[in-house]
Amino acid sequence: MAIEWKGVMPAVTTKFTSEDKLDLSTFELNIKAQLNAGVHGIVLGGTLGEASTLSDEEKRELTRTTVQIVDSKVPVLINVAEQTTKNAVLAAQKAEEDGAKGLMMLPPMRYKADGRETVEYFKTVANNTSLPIMVYNNPVDYGIEVTLDMFDELLKCKNIEAVKESTRDISNVTRIKNQFGDRLKIMTGVDTLALESLLMGADGWIAGLVCAFPRETVAIYELQKAGKIKEALEIYRWFLPLLELDINSKLVQNIKLAEVATGIGTENVRAPRLPLVGEERERVLSIIEKGLQNRPTLPNYKSL
Repeated sequence: MAIEWKGVMPAVTTKFTSEDKLDLSTFELNIKAQLNAGVHGIVLGGTLGEASTLSDEEKRELTRTTVQIVDSKVPVLINVAEQTTKNAVLAAQKAEEDGAKGLMMLPPMRYKADGRETVEYFKTVANNTSLPIMVYNNPVDYGIEVTLDMFDELLKCKNIEAVKESTRDISNVTRIKNQFGDRLKIMTGVDTLALESLLMGADGWIAGLVCAFPRETVAIYELQKAGKIKEALEIYRWFLPLLELDINSKLVQNIKLAEVATGIGTENVRAPRLPLVGEERERVLSIIEKGLQNRPTLPNYKSL
């Protein structure tokens, strides 16, 4: 399955039992809710997926399980976030063996690689897998920016196809389009800039709050795509206080609380993360409760 870099692709949370094991039953419940809403792909093992706490075998189990659940309806991607080039290559090859159809790749972790090192890292992985790659460009959180000049070199690898654009600079969408046209597909990666990025030409949305609100997220995408901007804006304005839960150091706990509220998740996180408590918890619950009270009636967005 070739990947069409478009639409909404949830960066799904990883579900855990109270005994800190993978909760594949609740995970399947959430994945099916995403599919029923009409998402265009599934992204595993990102920040929201608590990737840094997962063992290699858990990542592989999640990949294989998700591939079975989606049954070729949409592509399954897994995040590669490694400290060494060697391990990144191995992760890519394991993902391919387990049935993933694409990779989301971060620059090297921990070590702040320079531009030459970062380009070589991505190219080495690309040259050792047949899977299509989406480069995750998030200098705000990870300290390394993949510049347009670096993409000039990276795009010599045919399977580097897309960027998860998380620089927080909306004009970067236009810069990428001006320089690369359709050669580099753009998936916006910041929930609070999603509609703005789509309207500026981004091809799709790697989303966070979609984990709890899949139908609303897909509706925004489909409405704007159909030119129904006013209708998309109405939902997006309702959604924004919830979307802001994604741009927070406790985004995993925030979004898992939202999943509980919408009946498609649990609050369990893996240590060192802990569930929210006290005033912080009450503040997040208040935002979620207000969102649910004012939840919009959606149009039949699937028929647009």
